[in-house]
Amino acid sequence: MSKQILEGSHAVAEIIKRLDVGVVSAYPITPQTHIVEDLEKMKADAEAEFEYIRAESEFAAASIVLGSSATGVRTYTATCSQGLLLMAEVLYCIAGMRLPVVLTCANRAVSAPISIWNDQQDAVTVRDSGWIQLYGETSQEVVDLHILAYKLGEKMQLPVIVNMDGFILTHTYEPVEIPSPEKIKKFLPTYKPDKDRILDTNNPRSLGTFAPPDQYMEIRQELFEDLKKSQAEIKKLAAEFKKAFNRNLGSNGLIEEYKTKDAEIVLVAMGSVCGTIKEVVDQQRKKGKKVGLLKIISFRPFPDEEIIKSLSKVKYIAVIDKSISCGTEGVLASDIKRAAYKKLNAKIQSFIVGLGGRDVSQKVIGKVVTQVKESGNSVRFVNN
Repeated sequence: MSKQILEGSHAVAEIIKRLDVGVVSAYPITPQTHIVEDLEKMKADAEAEFEYIRAESEFAAASIVLGSSATGVRTYTATCSQGLLLMAEVLYCIAGMRLPVVLTCANRAVSAPISIWNDQQDAVTVRDSGWIQLYGETSQEVVDLHILAYKLGEKMQLPVIVNMDGFILTHTYEPVEIPSPEKIKKFLPTYKPDKDRILDTNNPRSLGTFAPPDQYMEIRQELFEDLKKSQAEIKKLAAEFKKAFNRNLGSNGLIEEYKTKDAEIVLVAMGSVCGTIKEVVDQQRKKGKKVGLLKIISFRPFPDEEIIKSLSKVKYIAVIDKSISCGTEGVLASDIKRAAYKKLNAKIQSFIVGLGGRDVSQKVIGKVVTQVKESGNSVRFVNN
């Protein structure tokens, strides 16, 4: 394996090409477009063997990958923003039918007003659909999470969204190491689904059919419980991934701790903003301030126990969201507060940054560090 300087979108396309995917279907939407353009070009140039189906909408693309996955084929799609929301009905169906589809979300703000730039409102809006959600900080981490996502999804029979911040990662060039097909094959074998779980004309069955009240609740409970169980599988696979590729996926595949052991203030965040936060943490440390970062990789399932363990001795917790649940606070902040209820004595405050692509500079993060210790605990929107 050797490092290449690749655009984030192209790096995703390159790894999908190597993952033995059988069907790719998508509809182009900025800033996801380069991923599916690259995949379509790979197919046209006979560099890839998957079937590429150009859909007329994101709803159609989701329906196509649902159908292909239901027949036992490894499948892939990508979208963001309004496109992800247009898929919402089918996303619930894919999860309810226990189909291990993998989707890349190039996170983008949701209209109105129209914005093509990055925040994470799109993915957090479908957090309750039954999909595993993983967030990458760098293009390398996003590539690695796609490899993990297929093995995880196929083991747990659950779909996975891999999130990468639009433009910040999709259109930025970084050094990325793309593993060889041989190495990938050792970690991710050919997909061989249980024949009783797929559609086959030689073995007729139905998926996702009508469930009366005496069955529906148990089916949803099973989905809930298996999604929670996937935490243990993520940790296990992260350890296997390190052994196979000599790279870490955070601390354990669920979270990454950065200088939290003795921290008085810990910032909690997801995605590419964590790179900027690490720079600020280092600067604050040079000034003698004990600041750390807790990066959330797995947003669903939400790693309550890992978070509590990491934050057990912290006095101030600043949760940095690039999204908001209107009428309450940041979405991640709500989850952190729920997990911490009666278990932590820290002040936990919700900070909203970067909506609609607003730059999240080191100055912005510095303000968060200062404001979390101020009196009051209202939601704060922090601008440059």
